[in-house]
Amino acid sequence: MAPHVLIVGADKGGVGKTTVSRTFVDYFETRGITVRSFDTEHPEGVLARFHPTKTKIINLEDPADQMLVFDNLNAAQVTLIDIRAGLLSKTLATLTEVGLLGGAQADRMRTSVVHVIGSNKASFDEIDKTASALAGARHHILLNHINKSKFAGLPDSVRDPIIVGQLNEMAADTVDRLSMGFKAFWNDEANQSGVLRGYVDAWLNRTFKAYDDHAFNVL
Repeated sequence: MAPHVLIVGADKGGVGKTTVSRTFVDYFETRGITVRSFDTEHPEGVLARFHPTKTKIINLEDPADQMLVFDNLNAAQVTLIDIRAGLLSKTLATLTEVGLLGGAQADRMRTSVVHVIGSNKASFDEIDKTASALAGARHHILLNHINKSKFAGLPDSVRDPIIVGQLNEMAADTVDRLSMGFKAFWNDEANQSGVLRGYVDAWLNRTFKAYDDHAFNVL
């Protein structure tokens, strides 16, 4: 089976895109699927703060970093790319233009795009724009409720979206403050609150089921 390239992004900031990427890193590891991840918030990085041993910070507009990602796909079953906020459709267009996405690559990799949208019309308007930039990739719309977002008035084109529910606010703030992965927080029984760990575990289980339902566990 060809390796899976999973691109996570949004054309608007503040929609919890990196939170979603963090859950995917935990998800694949929990399902026994090898994953390597790339953080395009160059040069500081955000995803890398939570998964430093799994994540490299890159500039995806740099050919050398493109080579690092796409010339080494067999290094893991899944290659996750967390796209800098506001650059999803531009990045997809660039990767397609230089031949890194599209039909010509179908034999060497499977490509999925998880598009994290906000709850307003401007974000809804991104959907068709992003879809038009895709070439042979599977397009998933993800509704992230972690910021208490309401998604009333979604366009008819959004069918079977991925739903990520809201994590208890204290649990989310604690994990963020500690710069830990969600699963690592759950596993840290000796040092972390059992109550907050319980909230994280229940939320992860619901989130992972949503990913299973959309066949991310199928290689």
